[in-house]
Amino acid sequence: MNEAKSVEASLKARLAELEARAARIEADLAEPHSADFAEQATEREDDDALEGQDALLAREITAVRAALTRVDNGSYGECTRCGEPVGEKRLEAYPEAALCINCAREVEKR
Repeated sequence: MNEAKSVEASLKARLAELEARAARIEADLAEPHSADFAEQATEREDDDALEGQDALLAREITAVRAALTRVDNGSYGECTRCGEPVGEKRLEAYPEAALCINCAREVEKR
């Protein structure tokens, strides 16, 4: 039980960090562009990169929230595809992992 609380605290801290980063990116994207045409081109390029980062963050946030749900319902550490254990080392490296390594490899092949 203590381990579950530690995992939950770690995931919540990660979620807060990701949400803060996403909020900063969204604030940057909401800023108006410069009146200077050349500067606008640079700002638009920066916006494209920020939008890509924002999309990645959104996927990470979704994965962390799903992991927190699995902690809450007691299924954390079980593969959501086959039901087998995800594996300690995998969870240490990627705490929001939903799939065991075998299922993850199968999904990547598609």
